[in-house]
Order: sequence, then structure tokens, then C-alpha cells
Amino acid sequence: MELLMLGLNHKTAPVDVRERFAIPKQAIRDGLANLNEYEGLSEAVILSTCNRSEMYAVVDDLREDLPTLRQFLFDLTGNEEDIDEYLYHYENEECIRHLFKVASSLDSLVLGEGQILSQVKAAYALGREAGTTSTILNTLFHRAIACGKRVRTETRIQYNSVSISYAAVELARDVLGELTASNALIFGAGKMAELTAQHLVSHGIKKIYVTNRHLERAEQLAERFGGEAIPFDEAMKKAVDVDVIVTSTGAPHYVIKPWETRQLMTKRKGRQLFLIDIAVPRDVDPEVGEIKNVSLYNIDALEEVVDEHIQERREEAEQAKDIVEEEVLSIEDKFQYLSFRPLMALLSERCERIRQREIKRASSKLPDLTKEEQRQIEHMTRMIVRKILRMPMMKLNASAGTPQEEFYIDAMRSLFKLDTIGETATREERHHHYRYAEQ
Repeated sequence: MELLMLGLNHKTAPVDVRERFAIPKQAIRDGLANLNEYEGLSEAVILSTCNRSEMYAVVDDLREDLPTLRQFLFDLTGNEEDIDEYLYHYENEECIRHLFKVASSLDSLVLGEGQILSQVKAAYALGREAGTTSTILNTLFHRAIACGKRVRTETRIQYNSVSISYAAVELARDVLGELTASNALIFGAGKMAELTAQHLVSHGIKKIYVTNRHLERAEQLAERFGGEAIPFDEAMKKAVDVDVIVTSTGAPHYVIKPWETRQLMTKRKGRQLFLIDIAVPRDVDPEVGEIKNVSLYNIDALEEVVDEHIQERREEAEQAKDIVEEEVLSIEDKFQYLSFRPLMALLSERCERIRQREIKRASSKLPDLTKEEQRQIEHMTRMIVRKILRMPMMKLNASAGTPQEEFYIDAMRSLFKLDTIGETATREERHHHYRYAEQ
């Protein structure tokens, strides 16, 4: 069993690549539901945000199963293009370290932002829901989430941090100046849209309009900030009266197109329009930025705004890195025993079958046993099995990570006839049996 992750993020791939490999929630559910079609992948969690698409997996063999994990990514996104220059992968310890950094916001576009921890939790929840996490990934993600919480508790990395939505509003201020005389239109009604509205209001925006395909969600968000909800099909007509448009929908296609923007600019009679597209996949067709008097910025353009605030949090980030390293060492100590888990489970399972078989035989010859006597026999036989297995289990644990590890594994398989599902089985048979045993 090996840990492997594959992905791309804002550091390795521009937004036009990231949007093609963004994975919608339903696609994640569908992909995980069919994980057993990918030989060698026994556990998996998929993390997809506006800045990254990453796949964490437990595999049989790192070299053989990396192409399988890559194909899984392509199948999920419906792409087959050559993007190796944008991809990265990490194995075992480096995989653990990377996930801990991600959960601690040390790998985010915005150092110290808090949304990524919730996104890691949500990704893990989808894996649990699909039944594609077991001993290894359950342990890994529980510890990653705990590490992220510890970093936020023990450091001040989140203080003075900026969110993507905050950076978007700051960018609008840099271009337009004070926003007190400006109106804004927000496409979307999710968390990012909510944060954008909050920052616009705090900067004194004159009026907020909110549009969403589900009008009731737009109405709820607009009401919170004293704004006005606009039906989605009428949003670009209302844009005649606004100076700033911020888009953050989950649409898989462009919601603002060149032709309707040209019509809009004709009605605006040359007044400048400022658009910030913080969605991935993008909401605004890039051709819109070529229209006269339209300024279009996507999420990658926010990096300069973020960098203005980063120095204040770098010292805290160094402390956070120390915490991550502590947590990596701690989980490695735990993981060194996990290579024995399938073997221990198989041994326990075999002994339990023997115990139940012998109780059944004895019960047929002792039909007059009371319920209490049956309970006592059940308890006694369980304790006998447990005590017999205690020493072999301790020996196995003690040999973890030592030169004797393979010797004890082979000895256990041979002594208890566990090799019938070991080296003599096919890879697929071992994969399915061990996965069952872990669960």
C-alpha cells in the first residue's frame, strides 16, 4: 500500500488550464462510485477548488498506478490533452506533507485564507460518502484537518489575511478609486459571492445587485446586504447602471459573452465597465476584455493584490511549517504499522471463523444451555482467541519498519495459511480482499 497524489494548481497551471480540469461535485461523486474500475486504486479522495484539482489515492504500486491515476483525472474531466507540464505528483511522505500544507493554507494563492480547510473537509466527506476511504485515507485526512486547525489556533497566519473576494474588491478600488459612488453587480449567490458582497459593503459601495439562476438565492443574499435581486436573464440589462461586475458562479460555461457585452457598452455610451471573474471555470469569455472601455481581470490577476499583504504573514507561516513537520513525523509513526493491517485483519478473520464454527458444533451437542451460559461461552472463547493472537500481533507491530518486517509477514502468512490471498493470488484478488479486510 502506497500513498500517491496527482494534481495541478495556481502555481503550475494558468486559469485557462485549471478551468478545463476543474471537477464538479457530481462528477466527483460519479467518478468515486466507479473507482473499482481502476485497477490498483484502493482508496481515493478528490479535492477540486478554483485554484487546484488534486487526487489523493492509496495504490498498490507507485510506478504502475501513476498512469492509472492520471487516466482517472482525464476521465473525470473529459479531457485527454497533454498537460504533463502542469501536473505534479507526490508519493508517501511528500504526499502527506503536501496535503498538510494545503489544509494549513500554506499552499494557497492567499496565504492564511480559511476557506481551504472547509474545502478539504468537504472533499473528504465526499470520499467517505462514496465509500472510497478506509484505514489509510481516513487516518490521513483526519490528521490533515487537525493540522489545519492547529495552525490556525497556534499561529496568527489568518490575521491580516485576504480572501479572493477581498482581493477582487481591492483591485476594483485600485482601478476606480473609492467605491462610494459606484454600483456593483454580483453573478452568483454562493460563499464567494457572499464574501464579495460583504467586502463591497464595507468599502461603502452605493448599491449592490445580485443575480443567480435560482432567483430565491439571489433574493436572500441581496436582502442581507440591502441590495436588489435581479432575474438572471435580465442581469446584463441592469448592468447599464453599474460600474463593477464580479462573477463567481459554478456554471460550466461562459455566462457573460462578447455580443451581449457589446450591446451593453453601446447603451453605456462609452462609460468604463470593470469586470472581475473569480470563477473557475471562468464566467466571462476572454474576448470580452478586448471590447473598448471594458477592463476584464480573472483570478490569476489577483496575485499582485495578494502579494501586497503577504509579508505580514510570512513569519507566522514559518511557525506553521514547523507544526506541519511535527504532524508529518507523528503520522508517519502511525502509518508504519498500517502495512500490517490487512494481514492482521485476515488472521483475526480466520480465527473468528474457527471460533464460531466450534461454538456451533458444541451448541448442537448442548441444547439445554441457558442464555447466560451461552453468553459465558461466547465471552470465554473470544478471550481465548484474543489472548492467543496477542503475542503474534505484538511481534508484528514491533517489527514494523525494521529489517525483520518482511520475515514476520512471510512467517505469518505461512504459519496461518494466509498466503492463499497473498503472493499466490492475482493482483486484483489481493486488491479486493485487502480492501475488504481494511474496512
